[in-house]
Amino acid sequence: MTDQDMQALFAAFNRHDIDAVMSHFHDDIVFETVAGAETYGTRITGKLAVGEQFENTWGTMPDVQWRNGKHFFVDDKVVSESTFVATLPDGKRVHADGVDIFTLRDGKIVGKQAFRKQRPPFDPTPQV
Repeated sequence: MTDQDMQALFAAFNRHDIDAVMSHFHDDIVFETVAGAETYGTRITGKLAVGEQFENTWGTMPDVQWRNGKHFFVDDKVVSESTFVATLPDGKRVHADGVDIFTLRDGKIVGKQAFRKQRPPFDPTPQV
């Protein structure tokens, strides 16, 4: 996995291109989301289930983007910084910095731990 691969992955996320996104993931992927009842968030296992989760995110927030991606590589890990930008179903906006820690196996992502700053959504309408 290279910086170019990670840039391609984030570009695919931002295009909402499920086939291109999932081409970077191992069949045994485990995704730990930013939210959930457990200390790790919610754990989603398997390529099909993880792909469905990504598509659900795009369906709920059709303009969601992960911007300003920067990627750092250490052994079998990639740490990616980005800014999550989206409109929630109620029309409020979210802009929050986050980090993903990816674990690699056989040149594919087998683990994705997502972390994001807790920042309240805001009304995009300017106050007069």
